[in-house]
Amino acid sequence: MAVQNPFFGKREPEPFQPRHSTVMPSGLSSAAPSAAAAAVPASAKAPAESGGSKLTVGPNIKLKGVEITDCDTLVVEGMVEATMDSRVIQIAEQGAFRGSAEIDIAEIHGEFNGTLTVRQKLVIFSTGRVSGKIRYGKLVVEEGGQLSGEIEVGVVGSGSANARPASPRPADVAAAVAA
Repeated sequence: MAVQNPFFGKREPEPFQPRHSTVMPSGLSSAAPSAAAAAVPASAKAPAESGGSKLTVGPNIKLKGVEITDCDTLVVEGMVEATMDSRVIQIAEQGAFRGSAEIDIAEIHGEFNGTLTVRQKLVIFSTGRVSGKIRYGKLVVEEGGQLSGEIEVGVVGSGSANARPASPRPADVAAAVAA
């Protein structure tokens, strides 16, 4: 005796139910409430993440021997060996960058080793380690962060009036580390 399975038989057609779309104050329709909810926090994020081109090198990924240009934000969660001229670099706690980078803003939670020129602001978090030839406009080092190598304040050619190469005095280094 054959048993007929209802999953393979004919289905009754379901009546078409159009979605009712109402306009919300932000100009988004209620047809995609999850998209509307996701769009609001995305626009409230930092300017570095709000738009432009973004490259993320995920965990356990190794990117070696490349030149990265025209990238607004590089997020390093794996390992990158490259030359970079960009706007923002964010190195995650497990991330590592080796090579040279000329950027506007650097946020280091992981490791950077090489030549780093930061035109605006270098932020080294408590888990961050930066070594090599480092030039920066402004420096923030969280307690526990490490900075070593040939270090200069003021980026030559940045157009800033107070950009000046200088050898840091012990008081300057102690003040930067305490900040």
